[in-house]
Amino acid sequence: MTPTRRAGGPPAWALINIVLTTVTLIIVTALLLGACSTGEPGIVRSGNPTPPPVSTDGLRSLQSSFRSIAETVLPSVVRIDVRSRLAASGGLPFDRFGQPDEEEPGRREFESEGLGSGVIVSRDGQTHYVLTNDHVVADADAITVVLDDGTEFDADLVGRDRRKDLAMVSFGSRRPIPVARLGDSDSLRVGDWVVAIGSPFGYQNTVTAGIVSAVGRSGSMVGNISDFIQTDASINRGNSGGALVNLDGEVVGINTWITSATGVSAGLGFAIPVNNTIRSIEVFLRGAEVRYGWLGVSIQSVDRAQVEALGLPGRRGALVDSVFADSPAQGDILPGDFVTAIDGVRISDSDQMILIVGELPVGSRPVFTVVRQGEELEVQVTIAERRSEASIRQQSRGLWPGMSVYPITAELAARLTLSDDAGVVVARVDQGTPADLGGLAAYDVIRSINGSPVVSPLDYYARIVEDAQTLDIVVLRGGDERQLTVVR
Repeated sequence: MTPTRRAGGPPAWALINIVLTTVTLIIVTALLLGACSTGEPGIVRSGNPTPPPVSTDGLRSLQSSFRSIAETVLPSVVRIDVRSRLAASGGLPFDRFGQPDEEEPGRREFESEGLGSGVIVSRDGQTHYVLTNDHVVADADAITVVLDDGTEFDADLVGRDRRKDLAMVSFGSRRPIPVARLGDSDSLRVGDWVVAIGSPFGYQNTVTAGIVSAVGRSGSMVGNISDFIQTDASINRGNSGGALVNLDGEVVGINTWITSATGVSAGLGFAIPVNNTIRSIEVFLRGAEVRYGWLGVSIQSVDRAQVEALGLPGRRGALVDSVFADSPAQGDILPGDFVTAIDGVRISDSDQMILIVGELPVGSRPVFTVVRQGEELEVQVTIAERRSEASIRQQSRGLWPGMSVYPITAELAARLTLSDDAGVVVARVDQGTPADLGGLAAYDVIRSINGSPVVSPLDYYARIVEDAQTLDIVVLRGGDERQLTVVR
């Protein structure tokens, strides 16, 4: 049968041939253009393949470390909820008009709630022991420990160490809860990765990562005497008492405080080195009270001007400016002594000396290396037990002389409009001490003591350690000269 076709048009097979030929030409042309490419944008040359992506094996390894830390340590870190009954005069803080209830006039109580974190550091049978900060539980009437799975337990206060801002609470659980592994905080180096674990703002099981920004930091907003680990791992309210952990999953610090203008993390968080907590933990577990050594001196760090004026070998050490009567130091350590070492351990500044003296056993007799009037010597002192802060304040009358002085620099001379740099400037006067009772005040310029001129700090310290019971001190105050009497 002859195929049909439209009148006047080409046969169907011819049309198909034309289409196939056209497509083939287009494909061949495209291939030729690609082969002759000059590297225009968007065209991949066959002889220059795209480089493979950079390996992420290192990051994945670090990620695995963080995951492992979280899985291992989270069960040992708890949230601590506290409730306190506080008294207030008049109405409750949230009373609408601030007026006391007519049926309950005068002082009233209200309940305050707080939160923090803690680390399980020991277990004895069903009793679990949690280390936290003292400021977390200090005023608590009721304490609740919340595990990472949400299980809650009533807890009891075991012990407190106010000077290091540490405390321990305990709770009972029939099922054993994992105990954290404590590491060696002395092995930390700046730049080490660390992880902070706790309950910031009540968000339990929060894990943040960062590095060790610094070690041996001093100063604290809560009066803690530790030398702190500084980290940029995010720490906020509620993290207090939580764990700072290294990449081995070991607790190397107890998160304690932050520096921030807003009250939230600014990348400046501080933790108590775990090595500084060991003695307190052991004392808590024995059911005893933490005892601190006491020397009975008031000390300060020094700057370059003081080093030059006192003829010191350098800034590393602590300057004694006053000594308590009837203290271990009396008679052996004098105002003006510059302590450079204790039992051979070098002293970097006053904060470190406070920490070291506090750790000395009561009754021990360490050797203090001091620089006195330019001469180095060693003295041995029997350490006593530190009394309460209230008791020490009550004995301020026995702190001799109860003030610190500073050399007159060119800047100070100009500021105080002095004609020369002879004398010393009173930098601080301690309340209730002989210097305070004698009328000394900050910025007084001491010119003479008991008739002997005072030209430098060395002269000043030489005069105040003499046996005289009374010091007649001539000072310049506001351009006027006056005589003051200080009695031991």
